[in-house]
Amino acid sequence: MANLVTALQGVVAAHPNKAAYVFGEDTVSYGQFYGQVEAMAATLEQKGIGQGDHVALVLGNSPAFLISYFAVLARGGVVIPINPTYTPDEMAYILLDGDVKAIVALSTLVVQAEAALTNLPQLRLVISVTYADVPALKRDGDIEFLPFSEAFATTKVEVVEVDEDEVAVILYTSGTTGKPKGALLTHLNLFSNAHSIGEYLEITPEDKALAALPMFHVFCLTVIVNAPLLRGATIVILPKFSPQDVFDLVPKHRVSIFAGVPTMYNFLLQTAMKVPAYASALKHVRVFVSGGASLPVQLLESFEQKFECKILEGYGLSEASPVTCFNPLHGERKAGSIGPSIVHVENKVVDELGEEVGVDEVGELIVRGPNVMKGYYKLPEETSMTLRDGWLYTGDLAKRDKDGYFYIVDRKKDMVIVGGYNVYPREVEEVLYQHPGIVEAAVIGVPDAEQGEAVKAFIVTRDEQVTLDEIRAFAATKLAKYKQPTHIEIIEELPRNTTGKILRTVLKSEQFQRN
Repeated sequence: MANLVTALQGVVAAHPNKAAYVFGEDTVSYGQFYGQVEAMAATLEQKGIGQGDHVALVLGNSPAFLISYFAVLARGGVVIPINPTYTPDEMAYILLDGDVKAIVALSTLVVQAEAALTNLPQLRLVISVTYADVPALKRDGDIEFLPFSEAFATTKVEVVEVDEDEVAVILYTSGTTGKPKGALLTHLNLFSNAHSIGEYLEITPEDKALAALPMFHVFCLTVIVNAPLLRGATIVILPKFSPQDVFDLVPKHRVSIFAGVPTMYNFLLQTAMKVPAYASALKHVRVFVSGGASLPVQLLESFEQKFECKILEGYGLSEASPVTCFNPLHGERKAGSIGPSIVHVENKVVDELGEEVGVDEVGELIVRGPNVMKGYYKLPEETSMTLRDGWLYTGDLAKRDKDGYFYIVDRKKDMVIVGGYNVYPREVEEVLYQHPGIVEAAVIGVPDAEQGEAVKAFIVTRDEQVTLDEIRAFAATKLAKYKQPTHIEIIEELPRNTTGKILRTVLKSEQFQRN
């Protein structure tokens, strides 16, 4: 049966003394880790948390996340990972909409939100995680507050057998187009994608994967948590990404797998340009993976030249657990491409009628396979719009070349129409990245009285001497006139979410435009 917990049990039996994770100066074996999972699962059972119950994890990268995640799955429960940096209102929406019965959260957040938690009708248990002294929490009505240090029962608990089609995780989308939607990911969805990625990247027990991405995000959850653990590898936990910590931890632990979003690669590159000695710090990494957003070709080439490596760019989305495409570890890797379909997953580019388009023609990317979600939680209409005839409609514009490699052109909703011509922001951004004085660029459409829309570029520069006229002249040599930015604004940094994805909705907001 496709189940992450039973798969983990197999690894524990085969490698009980092998390191499962490293956190700070602590190294924990698979045998010890599974003991922690069992103890936590037993406590959940004692507190009445069972099969089908929804448990929110409001945690940063930590052993507590790994332990709680597998403990909930072992009880047959459903995990709802939540970004701990969300505002109280953002968290409250997910906790209420997600019908959460238990929460495992950072103690500081629990203290701040203690009063608000009483407004959640389903909530019965709150387990607070701390690495420092915090005020003692009280029992309030029907809600029991329990410190994480006391959440480990001494009794054992049997793993609850659940069907592979049962929901394991509800992943709330980032909500860039409105209220977040909860993608229902089944045990089969997560297991199949983790299994495929483990094979695709040839992960072995000798590998060490750096968890620099946030664990609450599906990219990290599949590529750096599920896949390595299913193959007996070691996870080196980084609480929060910083270039300095990456350059310290990779050589210290001989990290061999690194996954990041383009922003992280850019930060690592910029740091290494200031400190040349860092250029050799990543030499132990055999696999660099990029996802979460399109990786500018110029950034890819500059990073690879600086660190003498290769980055494998892939593609995924929460609704697909998440990976659907990857450039191959062996064989041809094409810069700017997200690669061919991974095993057992089918990608296709279609027109507005759902008919497949020809080679190099742009259309919407759709996906099907065992990794595709069951639907959105309590949203039947949105589910029927996104899942059609067995296919997941991604909302991303893409094209496919003659070799079966896919290329993301842009988000369907981000396309700019200038005088009837389609302008894809990524194409303009790729050109701007080629300018030696530009560190980052993001392009949006803005209203235009004559053309309907015009192209606007937000630029982060490396050199204060770079002028708007210089940027315009540079773009004019490489882009057709209708694609050239007619509005350019130099800013200190681009707005991003916690996974590093540029928030175009913020760039488009009237307040941001005025400021």
